[in-house]
Amino acid sequence: MNIVLFGPPGAGKGTQAKYLVKKLNGYQISTGDILRDEIKKDTVIGRQIINNMNEGKFVSDEIVNNLLKNHVFDAKKKEKLIFDGYPRSLNQAKNLDILLNKSNQKINHIFFLNVNKETIIKRIEKRKILEERTDDNLDTILKRYDTYIDTTKPVLNYYSKNSNFHEIDGAMEIDQITRKIEGFLNV
Repeated sequence: MNIVLFGPPGAGKGTQAKYLVKKLNGYQISTGDILRDEIKKDTVIGRQIINNMNEGKFVSDEIVNNLLKNHVFDAKKKEKLIFDGYPRSLNQAKNLDILLNKSNQKINHIFFLNVNKETIIKRIEKRKILEERTDDNLDTILKRYDTYIDTTKPVLNYYSKNSNFHEIDGAMEIDQITRKIEGFLNV
């Protein structure tokens, strides 16, 4: 079963992805983790990612799509992919469809964790204290939230027409969101 989880920064995608990985014996595909791994390995792509980030640019869809390809075509991960925060753009959504199609796979469920800005601010403040996350600067998060909303609106429109699309109130407690997801999965 392949699942796409998307929603703004701080919506709880990572938390739900980790739960689903355990529950379904799946593989979390987090673009953030994949990009950090390339940087850590100090690859050519990793250095390109750092340059983009230092210039305040998003990592290009081309880089993200190429790195993602390895995971989609990995035989042991087939039908066990939990996409955490990918796709973020319409180009990425269409690329994912093409990759899955070429590997004889499909998306079984799409979960949109819809959370408003006020809830995100409260969560980020709490997360900063509990987890000491350096990427949780409030101004940065608010900019990421606004950018996220702008860039993912086409993705939301693209997926919302599908019968396997489920919008979930991301302001609920973690266990309530998990139960909602389980209800759709019938597990």
